[in-house]
Amino acid sequence: MKRNSRLSLALHSLSHMAREPERLRKSADIAEHAGTNPVVVRRVLGNLRQAGLLVSEAGHSGGWRLARPPHEITLADVYLALDERLAAPQSEEHAHDCSVEHVLFDRVSKVMAEVEQTLIQKLSETTILEIRESAD
Repeated sequence: MKRNSRLSLALHSLSHMAREPERLRKSADIAEHAGTNPVVVRRVLGNLRQAGLLVSEAGHSGGWRLARPPHEITLADVYLALDERLAAPQSEEHAHDCSVEHVLFDRVSKVMAEVEQTLIQKLSETTILEIRESAD
């Protein structure tokens, strides 16, 4: 998996958090460990907070922690929270007069939608806890 993707950062961070789910972690510490900028970490983790996967506490002693037990958070939950689609069909930007173009777009869009659904299904079969336990 690409180390600089938002999904990779999110999964990596949550997998570390799964070891001590109640412990608060600072954005700067997560960023240092992941080799990225704290602003990037806050943006990604903010999406996870909005999806109910993380909670954050403000202030000097604040930070991020899991909102749910790690065995209840699937890879699909994280993927969907980030609203990134690896195989989603692209929208048709403008109408073409070519019938082949229309058929091709429709067929490829249907295939890509099926691939996306299969990906989400497969991601839903693995939890953050399972990733954590495999790493130990």
